[in-house]
Amino acid sequence: MSLWLREKIQTMPRQIGITKVEPLNVVALVLENHQGEILVAKRAEHKHLGGMWEFPGGKVEQGETQLDALIRETKEEIDFDLPTATPLITTTHHYPEMVLTLDVWYYKAKKPQVRANEGQPLKWIKRSELSNLGMPDADLPTIKAIQNLISS
Repeated sequence: MSLWLREKIQTMPRQIGITKVEPLNVVALVLENHQGEILVAKRAEHKHLGGMWEFPGGKVEQGETQLDALIRETKEEIDFDLPTATPLITTTHHYPEMVLTLDVWYYKAKKPQVRANEGQPLKWIKRSELSNLGMPDADLPTIKAIQNLISS
């Protein structure tokens, strides 16, 4: 390869405005009750993907582990004291405006008591109904993983 071509290739990303985008790290909880229902929360209309249903969770803050962030977000968002959780799936999704890395965890509780601390609607839904709910594209792999879980 000629020196001229090598220099062109090395400078091309700067010339066409390509920048490396760091993914936004997010955690989410698949909380299942004793009836085999999964908790979902409705996103506020003014937020990105507003009005869609999602699993409770949020952004991982600097210095936090994913599990620490999940415990904090679960308490802040749905007032649930999560004792522990099992990793379920990690995915990366490219939205036009951002790249999202989603670490999803699973916990089954007999009769979990939750409360919408942020005023968001919450509802319990059967696994089989998740696909019809209207959830963000980033959650589609999680829905498949949930439907493959064995109820115990």
